[in-house]
Amino acid sequence: MPSRDVAAFLRQRPVFAGLPAREIEELATVAVEESHRARAYIFLESDPSRWFYLVKSGHVKIVRHSKTGKDVVLELLGPGEVFGGVAVIEKRPYPAAAQATEPTVVVKIPAGPVIALADRHPAFIKEMALMIGRRLRAAHDSVKSLAVDPVEARLAAALLRLAEREGTRGKSGDGVTLPFHLTRQSLADMTGTTVETTIRILSRWLRDGLLVDEGGRLVLTDREGMTALAEGETEQG
Repeated sequence: MPSRDVAAFLRQRPVFAGLPAREIEELATVAVEESHRARAYIFLESDPSRWFYLVKSGHVKIVRHSKTGKDVVLELLGPGEVFGGVAVIEKRPYPAAAQATEPTVVVKIPAGPVIALADRHPAFIKEMALMIGRRLRAAHDSVKSLAVDPVEARLAAALLRLAEREGTRGKSGDGVTLPFHLTRQSLADMTGTTVETTIRILSRWLRDGLLVDEGGRLVLTDREGMTALAEGETEQG
């Protein structure tokens, strides 16, 4: 990707939006575009934080390995979203792994220029803090949900979040297509349940018409019904 295209991509991101054009252009000259196949790791937990990453296309999940050996999905990030940035600025190892969930392209910037930029421009740190705050609130909601909500409510809420953030409405206005091929394993990891339980619940929702499977991509066809499930207003046997 030519540096002018990288600069245009960076300029559209909130964390860089308030920076002078020359700063963004300098970052663009050292940025690297990198492609990853589905399920490939971009970095591992405890790796040195040598790069600041942004998703250009595809999706990346941030994963931690629990003491029991189970993967816990902390975040699912789409185009334009930043990851690895806090570790870079704090000069500490990455606290979790990053894995592509589908063929994915990332833009990565060396740690040195990013740290220097943070020192020169407090606005960059402010935008990072706002981003972290939003993600912490979402993480808090997820942890609370894991503690108190039944599996159906957690799964419904996860699908609604994905539809809200990146879903695309069909031309006829019927249904919202989720942004990528969601594996049952990914949904299970996101909602703290087993693959078997996820398959059973999704199969029931497909049968009941809450969802439609179009070539491996889920389409949310009954948003009202899914919202009722997420809020615990409906019980399904």
